[in-house]
Amino acid sequence: MNQQLFEAVDQYICKLFAQNDEALDAVVASIEKNNIPQISISASQGKFLQVLVKLCRAKNILELGTLAGYSTIWMARGLPADGKLISLEYEQLHADVARENIKRARLDNIVEIRVGNGLDLLPQLQQEQKVFDMIFIDADKQPYTEYFQWALKLSHSGTLIIADNVIREGKILDEASQDEAVTGVQRFNKFLAATKEVTAVIMQNVGEKDHDGMAIAVVN
Repeated sequence: MNQQLFEAVDQYICKLFAQNDEALDAVVASIEKNNIPQISISASQGKFLQVLVKLCRAKNILELGTLAGYSTIWMARGLPADGKLISLEYEQLHADVARENIKRARLDNIVEIRVGNGLDLLPQLQQEQKVFDMIFIDADKQPYTEYFQWALKLSHSGTLIIADNVIREGKILDEASQDEAVTGVQRFNKFLAATKEVTAVIMQNVGEKDHDGMAIAVVN
């Protein structure tokens, strides 16, 4: 078993179930054009999130970390016509590029992007009495625990909460790590395991995005 095989299997899955269309290809091109980090989820992960949207019959989704809108588009396409997705993004450039991509995908009537520090924007959502059926956390890793705590406040019984990049190529096994991304998800993983308000698990995955994993939690 090797990385080349994992990538080949990922390509096989994508060819069958998660082919990029013109709008998604444009997102990929915009990332390169604007020198945005190449850290979007893969196409198969995008389709997985879309399946989860439909599985939990979500009408309201919160995303932490828009980047160029790749995952945003995958999830928004799973929403009903009267659905809504709010995505929080720290970088203005990323938000501007994402808005163009989302408009191109004809989802701007469903998707709203808010720009700023997530820990400043999340209390505003609470003040607006927003409650979400699905929450996808894929932002800076150090405050993952705090993001999750806010996700719980913005949830109801049955809300699905997903956090990406929580295995870090197995680096989470290194308790002496000085990498802030690693220590951030280590703290989150332990907090998630101790949270009685949810039923949760971490699923590790391999593919074109190397070795990582997603935490999946359902609010009890």
